[in-house]
Amino acid sequence: MEYSISPDGEKFKIPEEEDYAREYERLEKLVTARREEGFEIVVVMGLGFVGAVMAGVVADSVDKKTGKSAKYVIGMQRPSTRSFWKIPLFNRGISPIKAEDPEVAPMIERCVNKKQTMTATFTYDALKLADVLVVDVQCDFLKQELGNLRSGYADISALETSFKKIGEKISPHCLVLIETTVPPGTTEYVADPLLKKAFRTRGIDDEPLLAHSFERVMPGKDYVRSIRDFWRVCSGINQDAREKVTQFLSEILNVDEFPLTVLDRPIESETCKIVENSYRATILAFLHEWSLFSETNGVDLIKVTNAIKVRPTHSNIIFPGPGIGGYCLPKDGGLGIWADKHLMGFENDIFKITPQAIDINDTRGLHAARLVRDALRNMGRIVAASQVTVLGVSYREDVGDTRYSGSEIIVRKLTEMGAEVKAHDPYVQHWWELEKQDTYPAVGASWSRFFRNQEDLSKFRMTADLEGALKNSDAMVLAVRHKAYLELDPDEVVRMAGSPLAVVDCFGILDDARIERYFELGCEVKGLGRGHINRIKDKVRKRV
Repeated sequence: MEYSISPDGEKFKIPEEEDYAREYERLEKLVTARREEGFEIVVVMGLGFVGAVMAGVVADSVDKKTGKSAKYVIGMQRPSTRSFWKIPLFNRGISPIKAEDPEVAPMIERCVNKKQTMTATFTYDALKLADVLVVDVQCDFLKQELGNLRSGYADISALETSFKKIGEKISPHCLVLIETTVPPGTTEYVADPLLKKAFRTRGIDDEPLLAHSFERVMPGKDYVRSIRDFWRVCSGINQDAREKVTQFLSEILNVDEFPLTVLDRPIESETCKIVENSYRATILAFLHEWSLFSETNGVDLIKVTNAIKVRPTHSNIIFPGPGIGGYCLPKDGGLGIWADKHLMGFENDIFKITPQAIDINDTRGLHAARLVRDALRNMGRIVAASQVTVLGVSYREDVGDTRYSGSEIIVRKLTEMGAEVKAHDPYVQHWWELEKQDTYPAVGASWSRFFRNQEDLSKFRMTADLEGALKNSDAMVLAVRHKAYLELDPDEVVRMAGSPLAVVDCFGILDDARIERYFELGCEVKGLGRGHINRIKDKVRKRV
């Protein structure tokens, strides 16, 4: 008997064959009752980071004329041992996603238990009941080497399997909306042919109603708003699909304040997501070389970028920190490069900047680890004999999302060099990329494969309190601009550590006064892009 275990340790038995018929009977009764009340049935396929909250947003929406609920949502999740636990929790009204946004948990609970506009299931037969199907199935880009995007590939196998199932089950009048970020051309070159083939097998002459509209989800306190109250781009495979997807999104999103952009073809919508994320990744990578310049030439890049931001045309310039994480920026450019070769069949090497930008971002954390080494050396210590505390393991400030975080590269490199690493983050209880590195994000996909000496990191556990994390530390890495770290007092840090330590600032967290105080306390300080630190050090030494 197999079980799926939730993050809190609760065990749920994986469904057996006889469970599927009972489950579909349950869904049919619910759907029949809702259809009689005039509800449209929406199935959301995939209850992950995007799908779970998208399901809630749809179920929480109301008819803009009557103010009453008009959508009944069935969230569908494949019953694997890794993720089946989401379904029973969902059906209790408990969000499977832990989010900083205070809207998420109440919205899920409200839709399931009070409004009764949402349920979750494990059976693909739910697809038969859908008027609208929103596809949020994972599509990843798997990197074979650290710092070499070109050797990686897009893994669209889960999508292909899903579309074969979809084609076998859905009504020909069902709108299929792909929300997943996919390689450009996926809707037209992969999904549409698979649906048409399945329709022909079933004797259906209708054209599939297939559309694409990518999510722009931002984790943090505005998680729900980034779905409901934000600009969306959409497209359809034909005129009917374009009209249907435009109508559906207009009914569930705040399009009055955030109008839809409707493009002619799905490949344009797909390319839109890839280009906007590649653009962002490129800007961040661009600053890496100026960060290195600043470190070696006495320049504080933080002050430089702040001075540039005063100019309105350059107000979006941002300091890159120790790496560019999240689920999108580290991989999306690779989806475009892969599509050009494998979906469109071109061999010309037109992509230069996009892969280089991602390679730079992926490896910037290595430079942060080198600064830890250099700071310890200046104190007469070596990494291999030191305890290093990393403050912040998520990929951006004040969120708990650890996917592709720069901190992971720092920890893995320091571990490879022999350090004993501890970590603290007020938003992260479990760092699954380390704790479950043999299976997370998938078997063989962990970044542990790029480093030596990683075996013991599966025993890694976050340190819950800051004082415990810093106790006896030889070095402290300020890796994320969490609010909890912005005002750390140097005297308190040294007290908690028990003695002077090396301090590495990866994100411009320390102002000059704090840097100066660390030196006065006998610490060593380094910082990404902060070449002026040596001037402060010389100033303190001259006084002493």
